[in-house]
Amino acid sequence: MENSTAYVAHGDAASQDQAKIAALRRTKFAAAMALLGCVALFATAKMLEPSYPAMGLVAAFAEAATIGGLADWYAVVALFRRPLGLPIPHTAIIPANQHRIADNLGRFIEVNFLAPGPVREKLRQVDFAALVADWLADEKRAAGLSRFIGRLVPQMLAAVEQSGLREFVGRRLMDELEKVQVAPLAADLLSAFTHDRGHQKLFDELVRGVSGFLADEKALQAMREKIRAELPTLFNLFRADAYLLKKIVASAATLLDDVMADPDHPLREEFDRFVQGFIVQLKTSEDYAKRADKLKRDLLARPEMRDLVGTMWGSLRSFIEQGATGKDTAIQSHLTNMFVEIGRHLAQDPKVKADMNAGFIVALAAFVESQKSGVSSFIADQVKRWDLAQLTRLIEINIGKDLQYIRFNGMIVGGIAGVVLYVFERIFLT
Repeated sequence: MENSTAYVAHGDAASQDQAKIAALRRTKFAAAMALLGCVALFATAKMLEPSYPAMGLVAAFAEAATIGGLADWYAVVALFRRPLGLPIPHTAIIPANQHRIADNLGRFIEVNFLAPGPVREKLRQVDFAALVADWLADEKRAAGLSRFIGRLVPQMLAAVEQSGLREFVGRRLMDELEKVQVAPLAADLLSAFTHDRGHQKLFDELVRGVSGFLADEKALQAMREKIRAELPTLFNLFRADAYLLKKIVASAATLLDDVMADPDHPLREEFDRFVQGFIVQLKTSEDYAKRADKLKRDLLARPEMRDLVGTMWGSLRSFIEQGATGKDTAIQSHLTNMFVEIGRHLAQDPKVKADMNAGFIVALAAFVESQKSGVSSFIADQVKRWDLAQLTRLIEINIGKDLQYIRFNGMIVGGIAGVVLYVFERIFLT
């Protein structure tokens, strides 16, 4: 597809060049015929002048027009080649000054077209953010970008492993964990947990657990055995253990029911005080802080924790690779939706668009500024490498037609000057 497009573009350029060459040839022919017409008119007027004195004015016009036409023909030809092939100095100006023209052209483009002011002004005319937003908002393009990222994921992950970044991150993670003060962090977490009385929900679960324990036959039997072992033998003869167990269980069940039914029960208030006191101890007690830090260090020192980073990385890499490289996976779907949403939100947020456009202008202007000398040198080098015939042909087919009109102008201006001089001669010199 790209080759066919390039071929079509080349064909269009070639046809345009052929049209320019044909127009140039027509203009040259017309100029040559006009010059021959001036010569013929001059000769005819001179022959008729003895019989018709007024033909002297025509002859003066034709003579001066011929001279003007020849002079301008010489000037136009001298730009591109040597007139009649003669080694006349200061002719074939363009071929003789190819390198100087190339350097000046490159410098002209650098100074006038790639200057910071014009570049920034031109960049301000482009809404880069809108282009990006429209591109991302297209679901097909977003899906294509997601698949492209998916194909790059394995290479990126492999590069991460080979670069040692994984080990670096693992070490940094362990170092940062060692700096964490566990006791204050735990106190803050508990404070957040108790803010909406979450600890009372935990207390309810504990109460339900105890209630379930009191209803468990095996648990009750174990408690009865324990009571029997503690009572004197005489009491056991009267089944005092069963009586005591029944009373204990009934009293405990009644207490637990009251606690569950009353949100302001004294036991709940006691639990509140216990939790708040524990939070204060975590925040202020050096002993608690030392114990928590020791527990943290012992935990981090275990080899299982060191291996955990590698295991997590392997699992994460496997998950990402499978999700990113598969066809129509959840990750690709989420990426596609994310890009589409980014495009839509970007299109609706003028502030972000303005900031993005400003960033594009700064970045691209800086890039152009850093590369403009290279562009100038590149243009100059390319012009210097052009074949002289190719260079001359390129300039001539693009501006040669306009230059041929100089010949017409020369004949007209020369003819008018000849008439003026002829009249001046007749009036003042005769």
